[in-house]
Amino acid sequence: MPASILIVEDEPAIQALILASLKRAGHDAVAAGDAESALQQINSALPDLILLDWMLPGMSGIDLARLLRNQERTRKVPIIMLTARGEERDKIRGLESGADDYITKPFSPRELMARIKAVLRRGAPQATEDPVRIGGLRLDPATHRVTAGERPVILGPTEFRLLHFLMTHPERVHSRTQLLDQVWGDHVFVEERTVDVHIRRLRAALENGGHDALIQTVRGSGYRMSAVPHPLA
Repeated sequence: MPASILIVEDEPAIQALILASLKRAGHDAVAAGDAESALQQINSALPDLILLDWMLPGMSGIDLARLLRNQERTRKVPIIMLTARGEERDKIRGLESGADDYITKPFSPRELMARIKAVLRRGAPQATEDPVRIGGLRLDPATHRVTAGERPVILGPTEFRLLHFLMTHPERVHSRTQLLDQVWGDHVFVEERTVDVHIRRLRAALENGGHDALIQTVRGSGYRMSAVPHPLA
């Protein structure tokens, strides 16, 4: 699935090249030329991944990465550091600041796309197009199709996103607030009970064949996707 990616890069030519490459790959990409503008973008909508240049005017990329890692809301957003600094000590410093990966300039668009895919697969698997399977259920983000065994399952767009997130994070319990942030976006303000409505719709769509049982209610905590029956669910 398309990922929302924020490019923080002050060189217009590089920024334009990355932006065009990401959009060609189907991602939803926006750009900022400095840390202040980047923080404004992040406050408006949390991206799935940040491409962060080391050398920025004002606050450096290193300092911005540390700031993001020290805030609860942005702590888990994947960061790929972009820099002309290629020495080992610089790479170590970049990674220690909180970056998930480090790319030395100049780099090819093909290498960048491969690094982005790898980091998203680790940190935000719901933002990739890899098919996922659990308990006889298969979801293909590229074709936007869900099948239960051989039978197609028809879902609305919100139910599809919700199922994709749950399937890419199996066995984990997610609160309603977490699901709202991850599926609806933390910039969208809706009631927590909205999650319950869409869970009911999703279960109803999966009911034929018993796949609705994969979505478990964990009392007092939220919801979990699991092929293993749980006595407390």
